[in-house]
Amino acid sequence: MPEATPGPRPHHRPARRDGGFFEGFVGGTDPATLSEAADRAAVLLVRGARGDDEAAVAERIVHLADTEGIEAIAEVWSGAPADTLAGCLWRLFVLRSWVHADAAGVAAEFEAGRRSAEVAHVVAGVADPPGPDELRTMVDAVLRGIGTGDFADVLFRASAFARVVAVGRAHLPGAEGAADADGVRRMLALAEQLEAAGHLEMRRPLG
Repeated sequence: MPEATPGPRPHHRPARRDGGFFEGFVGGTDPATLSEAADRAAVLLVRGARGDDEAAVAERIVHLADTEGIEAIAEVWSGAPADTLAGCLWRLFVLRSWVHADAAGVAAEFEAGRRSAEVAHVVAGVADPPGPDELRTMVDAVLRGIGTGDFADVLFRASAFARVVAVGRAHLPGAEGAADADGVRRMLALAEQLEAAGHLEMRRPLG
């Protein structure tokens, strides 16, 4: 699993290839071709979603993993560095897929961490109390910002959310175990990667 994956990867249906978003981007299995496809698709999503149909584009972005399958996204983005648009998008979509797959568990972790990470809790912007529905709403709202808002803000909000969850994981019973400790470290690594990318985006547009 990629370093940034926040938790156990849920089962997803096979990626759909019938008229999918990446059609026209991926022309083969050559690594150089896939890398170029990843960059082109990421730039289109982050820099090109502007105009009268912004809302429709934003909704399509939010549900990209649902319509294409997380495997299709992984094919072109999972190997990208964390300080690139493609790498950031991969981490954001993994985060959303994980929240939707285990919203109740995520809500418990967020609740456990929000009092110890109050600033991050505020930045993340989750409704109070942070139940499963509120978590799904928050993570979808964050991804909508990819196409309609400040991408640095998207990264900072996602980072703050991941940091609160990491703190919560560390405070929940059983966190002393090796598997739980590894999950805390991976979540913190994800938070740090997204935050660092947000600062880079503020200094210069990521590519």
